[in-house]
Amino acid sequence: MRRSRRRLGRGYDRPTGLAARGARPAATRPHRLTKHEGTAQMELGLVGLGKMGGNMRERIRRAGHTVIGYDRNPDLADVHSLRELVGKLKGPRVVWVMVPAGEATQATIDELAGLLEPGDVVVDGGNSRWTDDEKHAAELAAKGIGFVDCGVSGGVWGLENGYALMYGGDKEHVARVQPVFDALKPAGDFGSVHAGKVGAGHFAKMVHNGIEYAMMQAYAEGWELLEAADSVTDVREVFRSWQEGTVIRSWLLDLAVNALDDDEHLDQLRGYAQDSGEGRWTVEAAIDHAVPLPAITASLFARFASRQDDSPQMKMIAALRNQFGGHAVEKK
Repeated sequence: MRRSRRRLGRGYDRPTGLAARGARPAATRPHRLTKHEGTAQMELGLVGLGKMGGNMRERIRRAGHTVIGYDRNPDLADVHSLRELVGKLKGPRVVWVMVPAGEATQATIDELAGLLEPGDVVVDGGNSRWTDDEKHAAELAAKGIGFVDCGVSGGVWGLENGYALMYGGDKEHVARVQPVFDALKPAGDFGSVHAGKVGAGHFAKMVHNGIEYAMMQAYAEGWELLEAADSVTDVREVFRSWQEGTVIRSWLLDLAVNALDDDEHLDQLRGYAQDSGEGRWTVEAAIDHAVPLPAITASLFARFASRQDDSPQMKMIAALRNQFGGHAVEKK
């Protein structure tokens, strides 16, 4: 008889990045203050209040900081324009941008450059390409405005579990934002890093996402092979059994089990998965640096294959992306 259903197979509702090491879930782990927490309350302007930005605003507020948020959706925003946001912040200001990479980020930074004053700092926390960071830093530096790029990982779980942060920029600019970094990061000693100079944060997040591509692809291929074998009669429970004691246990495995609990054979999903762009950038960077990335490159190409056929592997990839990041899935 099949065991009773357990969300994530661990007896807790929300997975954490430490689950594979046997750590207690975030809801019961005591919060340990870092040297910055509780000592420097600050104001922050936050631009972009979507799935990530909205939860980040709430987590920062829970830490005691003041957050004034702007979004094009007036139902989400605290103010009606970037000008109003800047006007409500006391100088020197810190404004964190969480909008889509590319034109949206460029337009936001351009507008902020005309509104902010020397001594203010802009943080780009979106998934911008690292090559854009030096350009943004130079444009803002010409007006005496600092710039920090920050890769953010945590998806829809970040509000409760915290966000892994990788940031790049001058030490003085990073120091200005440090109380917010400490509010967003997971409890404990890990989860954030000053990765290096401008561009290092987004480069590190890009590599993180490339690794994520390859890990998800491996789980998806294993799942499809198990489903194809007549001798294996309960693939979901095989995946669940791997959650304890194996070398492949991970948060992604927990999320895979969660997805299979919702839809045992993923019959409700179409085998199609988007790529965010960072997988492509990772492969391009590997070519530029002459670093072989066969697993990550193959996982990127598998995403492309999903657009040609209803790929079973891509059902699992799509389910995992929906589980950790709330990314949209295509139903049959």
